[in-house]
Amino acid sequence: MPQLSGVGMILRKLAVRNFRRLRDVEIDLASDISIFVGANNSGKTSVGHALQLFTGRGRFDIHDFSAELWSDIIAFGDAVEGVALPIMQIDIWFEIAATDVHRVIDLLPSLAWEGSLVGMRVSYAPVDPNATRDRYRKARERALEAVPVNEAGKRDYDPSPRSLQDFLRDRLKNEYELRHYVLDPARVGQPDYRPMELTGRDRSGRDILASLLQIDFLHAQRHLSDGPGGARAEELSRVLSRFYARNLEQKAEDLETLRALSVSEISLNDHLKRVFGDTLQSLSKLGYPGLTNPRLIIRSALDPAQIMSSRDGARVHYALGPEPEEGDETEPPTLPDRYNGLGFKNLIFMVVELLDLHQQWLAIDDNRPPVHLIFIEEPEAHLHAQLQQVFIRKVMSILKLRGDDRTHYASQVVVTTHSTHILYERGFHPIRYFRRSRAEAISTSDIVNLSLFYDSTDPAERSFLERYLKLTHCDLFFADAAVLVEGNVERILLPQMIAKAAPRLQSTYLTLLEIGGAFGHKFKALIEFLGLTTLIITDLDSVIGPVVADEGEPAEGGAAGNVFDPANGAAGPCAAAGAGDGGDGEAVANDYDVDDEDDEEPVGKPGKSCVAGHPGAATSNQTLRQWLPKCTTVAALWDADEEQKTQPREGDSDALVRVAYQFPVEVTWGEETETLAGRTLEEAFALENLVWCQDIARRPLQLRIPKNGEKDLTTLVTALHKRVNGSSFSKTDFSLALLAEDPDSWVVPAYIAKGLEWLQDQIAPSEPEADDEAPKPLADPVEEVAAIVVAVVGVEEVA
Repeated sequence: MPQLSGVGMILRKLAVRNFRRLRDVEIDLASDISIFVGANNSGKTSVGHALQLFTGRGRFDIHDFSAELWSDIIAFGDAVEGVALPIMQIDIWFEIAATDVHRVIDLLPSLAWEGSLVGMRVSYAPVDPNATRDRYRKARERALEAVPVNEAGKRDYDPSPRSLQDFLRDRLKNEYELRHYVLDPARVGQPDYRPMELTGRDRSGRDILASLLQIDFLHAQRHLSDGPGGARAEELSRVLSRFYARNLEQKAEDLETLRALSVSEISLNDHLKRVFGDTLQSLSKLGYPGLTNPRLIIRSALDPAQIMSSRDGARVHYALGPEPEEGDETEPPTLPDRYNGLGFKNLIFMVVELLDLHQQWLAIDDNRPPVHLIFIEEPEAHLHAQLQQVFIRKVMSILKLRGDDRTHYASQVVVTTHSTHILYERGFHPIRYFRRSRAEAISTSDIVNLSLFYDSTDPAERSFLERYLKLTHCDLFFADAAVLVEGNVERILLPQMIAKAAPRLQSTYLTLLEIGGAFGHKFKALIEFLGLTTLIITDLDSVIGPVVADEGEPAEGGAAGNVFDPANGAAGPCAAAGAGDGGDGEAVANDYDVDDEDDEEPVGKPGKSCVAGHPGAATSNQTLRQWLPKCTTVAALWDADEEQKTQPREGDSDALVRVAYQFPVEVTWGEETETLAGRTLEEAFALENLVWCQDIARRPLQLRIPKNGEKDLTTLVTALHKRVNGSSFSKTDFSLALLAEDPDSWVVPAYIAKGLEWLQDQIAPSEPEADDEAPKPLADPVEEVAAIVVAVVGVEEVA
C-alpha cells in the first residue's frame, strides 16, 4: 500500500448525485488546498451544503433535488408507470496509509480489499415510497373535499397539495431518511453493483463518518461592522473574546496574573498580551500589520470578573506609531477596533476563526477525526489584491500540524472564490472549475480538474499560460464567454464596439484576453479543456510569400515561428513594412499630415508585410494557420466559409470557437468603389470609415493622408498601409483618439461586427418579440398579491 508523503489520512474525492446543480459530478480534492471557481450559480457553494446535509447537519429541502427530477416526483405521485422517487447521494472517498487501516475497519468492503481508497455512500432516500404516495393521495382528497364546488361544477381554486412535490415540501423529513453504505472501489461504476448497507454495527453510519471527518465552515457573510451595527453586525472584539473563552489560557488558571488583576491594570494587559501573542503572531505571517498599518493590542477595561466575557470588558485597540523600545513605559496612543477598515477586520476575523476551528479540532482528546476539512467562502471580501494573495499563500501555514500530528492527521482547505488574484497565486493545480450546462432549461454543472490539464499539457505551453495569466488576469474561469483579441487597440476599443454592434453582450460576463496572432493558438488547449464559448478577433497579417524557415526561427523580416510554404505565392512589389513588423520601411515623421506620395516603393521581399490584396499573399498569423481556419494564404482565408471558421461544439462540455478576421468589403472614395480588405484593425477601420477618417478634424487618429483629395483610391489605400505600418504610428494613441470621438459617427469594422453578432447569438439570444396586442389592464394589486401567495404556499397555509 502506498504511503502518503508527510500527511495522514486525507479526503481524496467526492461524488455527488441529484443534489441541486450537481446532478452527477466527481470532485478530486488536493491534500492541502482546493480552489473552487466558476461563474455565479455554478454549484461551488452547493458542495459545502451537500457535505453539511449528508453528515446530518441541517435539514434537506424539496428544492435540494436537481431541478430535472421534480417532474419525476410529480409523476410518481400520479402513479406514472416506470417512474421512481429520486434519491440524493454523496460518495466520500478517503485515501489512507497502512497505519490508518484500524480507523476505517468498518469501511473495508471485504477481507480481500487492497489499495489505499475506502469509501462511504450516504443516500437520502424515501423510507417507503408507496406509503408516501398513499399519504399524499389522502391529503389531496381531503383538500379537494374542503373546497366547495360552484354552480358550474368546478372549484374556484386548486388547493394544496396539488402534487407530490407540494406534499413533500413540508413533510420531506418524515418521508425521507439518510442511509449509509460501504463502497468497494474495485466495483463502483459497474452496472450491477449494489453497495453493502452499514447496518447492524456497533456504530451507526453517521457515527462512523463523524469519527473520520470533521467539517467546518467559514461563511462568506461575515457581517463585520464599521459603525455601531445592527443585529447582524459583529465587532472584532467580540470575536476575539469568544476565541479567548474557547481556546486560550484562562485567567482563573493563571494565578500570578489573577493576583495582579486585583491591583493593577498593567498586569492584566500584560496577561492579555501574552495569551494573545500566538494569535497576533499568526497575523504577521499574512503581512499584517505591514509597513504602515496600526498594530493590534488587547486592552482591559479593568473588570477582573468580566475580562473577556463582557461586551466592554476587554477590547481590541489599534496602536498608532511604532512599538515602544524595551524599557520605555510610555503608552502609545490607541483607537478602538471600529476605527480600522473592513479589509483588515476581515483578515483578522478569518485568521482568528480559522485558528479557533483548528484549535477546537486539536482539542478533541478521544477519537479525534483524522481529517479536518474547512470550507472558506470568498475570503477576498474587503481585501485588496495583494492581501488576497498573501492570505491564500499563507493559509496552510496557519493550520500547520506539528509533531506526531503530521503523520496521523490532516488539515485540508476548500476555498470558493471569484478572485483572480487568489487563482494566479496558486496556479492550475488546485483549481476545480465548475462549468454550468449550456442546455436550455437545464440547471446542472460539471466539474473540471485543472490539475489534469496541468499534467497533460506540454510543459512549455503550460508555463507560458501560467505566466501569462499571472501577468494579466484569470477571470477566464468566471466568464460566460471569452474574447481573444489581437492587441491593446482591440482591448481598448472592444467595449465601445460591443455597445454599437452587439449591445446584448453588455449584460453578459465576457473576459477579454489580449493574445496577439502569434500566440493565440497557445490558448487552444486551455479553451478546449474548459469548454468555453470563445470568439477570436485577429488580423490577416498579410505578408509576401514564399519564405521558408525552421520552426521557431525568425524568417527574414518576419516574426519568430512564421513558416511559409513556397507554394503560397510569388514575390512581388509591396509597400515596405515598418518597425512594427520587423521590416525596413521608411519611418514616417511625427507630423500627422506628412506627405508620403513621393516615397519610392521598394521591391517586396518574402516575409515582409503587404496590403491584403497583394497577389499570392500569405498570412503570418499563427492562430489562423494552426487553429482556425488552418489556412496559410490570404486567398484561402477569404474563401473559407462559416463552417471552416467555427470549431463546433459536439457535446455540452466542448468548446465552441469562432474566428473573425478582415475580409473584403466595398470601399468608396469619390467616384471610385472597390472591394478591399485591411491587413490590421487600423487599416480595416480606415477603409470602412474612409471619408470620415480623411476629414481634417480626424487628424489625431493619424489616419489622414495629406492632399487626399488629389489621390485616387489605390494610391490612398497604399498610403494608409504605409502610414499604419510606419514606425511613428502609435496604435494606443489611435485607440484613445477614437474613444474621444462621437461613437455614432463611425462604424465598427465588418469583421468585428460580424464576430460580435455571432457571439451575441450564442450567449445572449434576443427575447421573442411581443405580440402586437393592446396592453391588458393592470390587475388589482391586492388580488395580484393574494394570487401569488396562494400559488406559492397554498390555500391551507394562507387560511
